[in-house]
Amino acid sequence: MEFSLPAFENLPAAPVAEKRPLSDTRHGITRTDDYAWMRDDKWQAMFKDPSILDPAIRTHLEAENAYQKAAMADTEALQKTLFAEMRGRIKEDDSSVPAPDGPWLYGVRYVTGGEQPKHFRIPRDGGAEQMMLDGDLEAQGKAYFRLAGAGHSPDHARMIWGYDDKGSEFFTLKVRDLATGEDSADLIENTGGGGAWAADCTGFFYTAVDDNHRPSKIFYHRLGTVQGEDVLIHEETDSGFFMGVHGSSLNDFILIGINDHETSECWVMPASNPSAKPLLVAARETGVEYSLSEGGDVFFILTNADGAKDFKICQAPVTAPWRENWSEVVAHKPGRLILSVSAYRNHLVWMERENGLPRIVIQDRTSGEQHAIAFDEEAYALGFHGSMEYFTDIVRFAYSSMTTPSELYDYNMATRERTLLKREEVPSGHNPADYVTRRVMAPADDGELVPVTLLYRRDTPLDGTAPCLLYGYGSYGIAIPAGFNTNCLSLVDRGFVYAIAHIRGGKEKGFAWYEAGKRGYKTNTFTDFIAAARYLDKERFTSHERIVAQGGSAGGMLMGAVANMAPDAFGAIIAAVPFVDVLNTMLDDTLPLTPPEWPEWGNPVASFEDYQTIAGYSPYDNVTAQAYPPILAVAGLTDPRVTYWEPAKWVARVRDLSTSDQPVLFKINMTAGHAGASGRFQRLEEIAFEYAFALKVTGKI
Repeated sequence: MEFSLPAFENLPAAPVAEKRPLSDTRHGITRTDDYAWMRDDKWQAMFKDPSILDPAIRTHLEAENAYQKAAMADTEALQKTLFAEMRGRIKEDDSSVPAPDGPWLYGVRYVTGGEQPKHFRIPRDGGAEQMMLDGDLEAQGKAYFRLAGAGHSPDHARMIWGYDDKGSEFFTLKVRDLATGEDSADLIENTGGGGAWAADCTGFFYTAVDDNHRPSKIFYHRLGTVQGEDVLIHEETDSGFFMGVHGSSLNDFILIGINDHETSECWVMPASNPSAKPLLVAARETGVEYSLSEGGDVFFILTNADGAKDFKICQAPVTAPWRENWSEVVAHKPGRLILSVSAYRNHLVWMERENGLPRIVIQDRTSGEQHAIAFDEEAYALGFHGSMEYFTDIVRFAYSSMTTPSELYDYNMATRERTLLKREEVPSGHNPADYVTRRVMAPADDGELVPVTLLYRRDTPLDGTAPCLLYGYGSYGIAIPAGFNTNCLSLVDRGFVYAIAHIRGGKEKGFAWYEAGKRGYKTNTFTDFIAAARYLDKERFTSHERIVAQGGSAGGMLMGAVANMAPDAFGAIIAAVPFVDVLNTMLDDTLPLTPPEWPEWGNPVASFEDYQTIAGYSPYDNVTAQAYPPILAVAGLTDPRVTYWEPAKWVARVRDLSTSDQPVLFKINMTAGHAGASGRFQRLEEIAFEYAFALKVTGKI
């Protein structure tokens, strides 16, 4: 394919990475990695102190940043314009609608110019607002700062709050007295980012993260003591499982959840007795998932046990929630995927998805009568906010579509009355009638139909001349919602078609849609995305050379795979924090997420078949001498999820082997991790950079 829209001219010489061949033999197969040296030997320590990065690696990464800056120099004014547009669509002094909990209403707001959230509360019966936590104040002087949230105690006297100031997701917890606004001497480091209060509010439970960034232990911290005195509550010895802890809705149980991507296990203990031994609800069984929601004298259990692939809801007494006591409340229905469940005094509520669209279903716990909350648009997003209170008939939900700004409602489950609380404001203006949202079906190679959500201006010509940004993810069962996104309007208003391919590996069409895009079936994810691109070209929504493919993390792996498999189907590729060195990462069980990821991708250490499967698509391992389109990779130095050396190595290899004259750019944030910049406006600058690349490669600047 000839890339017919030459956008890059008079570029300086691209960085040429030194080749230091390192060989590795597995299952009798020897591979040689020319760029393995880009992985810092001290990577674990470097995540906590980036200043110790190997100087040779730092020099190479800085050269990459200099090259991409030169390549994108002619877009600097455009980036500022895009940033101003996206910022102009944000109500800078925005506030959430405070949510009730006991005597207080709790909320979050931003102020004009502020990067970080501010947590506040207001007396429920009226009175002065109290600022609980000022994120902008806490972030002062820090290049990176991310709040982990703020959890107030059941007696409303204190708050646990956490932060990460490296981007490496090792969170520090502090305890704040809400009467004085002062933090105590309690300081808990290297945590997962939150805590669960004991019933008497004199201490809390938290997840500790080890040096390999694995949440392997649950501790109890008594207020006024040092971290070294914290009591170990539970330890997970299998490095393939994640672990977390949270409290129940009535604050009377502590729930410990352990899971990988296909198996789960729950332990419970009374919140009133931190010295109690956690009790196992149901021992882990490979492929069986379950989770608990308290409903007074019962736990409701969302599970796929007994062949309920798309999940069912059971219940069991809180005094004996063991598997043998589970009784069915909501039966399994094939193709109707139950996503979550919440319980209140009089009602049971669950989110479900069928035929690609979500709805909220409410069941009266006494009569069993059900009704649903759903909408009529072709594609939309629905979010259930619920309530912090158990003894209530009022819950909250949010609705939006690609054309409709988000709307927040209070919903009375007894009377079925909706009350609009807030409609998302777009200060710079937005007329939904100017835009069209569509849901089309792209035929895959094997006959499956892949849903694709489209957004474009009503006056955009659909004759193949419109550029298109085609987004995809397709892993972990994550469904990409067709919700309102003000940022993409900067492309759509410039004539782009914005498209989301709901490919296999997500759960848009039920659990089977996920299964058909994992492990041995992973290539379906990639061929679905390519099929979506070819369909959009065939139907003249766009043309191949005008399609900019975009994905991040596991979606970045998708980008690397489709670039190898069908470079002619795309005019350019944007890969954010791309998981592209899949085989090497899955072979290294010292890396933070490798053992927990084996159920998703396969275990190439133990299985030759899994080795062959991953080796067959791993983007880094399948780069070949062919004409690649322009590529932009974006990453963060302290990312513990997709380590920086994955995209660094991939970029070096693509650049070395590509037979086209198109550039491969690599932008690495030297002060951030997986989520990119931490401030809300800093993040917009990164999006503006990516969109400027898309506009540049499609000749729109």
